[in-house]
Amino acid sequence: MDLKEIQNLIKFVANSGVAEVKLEMDDVKITIRTTLEGNVTETTYVQQLPAQATLPQAVAPQQAPAVVNVTSEASVPAEDSKFITIKSPIIGTFYRKPSPDKPVFTEVGSVISKGDVLCVIEAMKLFNEIESEVSGKIVKILVDDMSPVEFDQPLFLVDPS
Repeated sequence: MDLKEIQNLIKFVANSGVAEVKLEMDDVKITIRTTLEGNVTETTYVQQLPAQATLPQAVAPQQAPAVVNVTSEASVPAEDSKFITIKSPIIGTFYRKPSPDKPVFTEVGSVISKGDVLCVIEAMKLFNEIESEVSGKIVKILVDDMSPVEFDQPLFLVDPS
């Protein structure tokens, strides 16, 4: 893994809003932790490279605080307690369509059944279909298309009645 790939990985993690990423390859172990305290964001990079001692010095300038855009959607379900919240089972990129030339899986106001595909989340170049575990009507879509999502992040509000 060269310096450019490591820098791209750091930028991706900083922009995705993920709390921690660990990557282990043959001779490289990288842990990237992002901690959020209020509005202050601090990113720490810890690298253990037994074969290459000069690489951490080259990456050291990248340890400046990074800006991570995290939207607080946790307050929405509290306001709409009669609705069921469908949450992301994985970390990845949220897509409303199966491909760019296809229609969206679901819209606000759509009636869904248990087992219907609601969206796709891309994680590590794999596209995972997210199926509904409840039946009802989509009240609100809480995530924009093509945006990063975290584990357990609310995606949809469903009215079960």
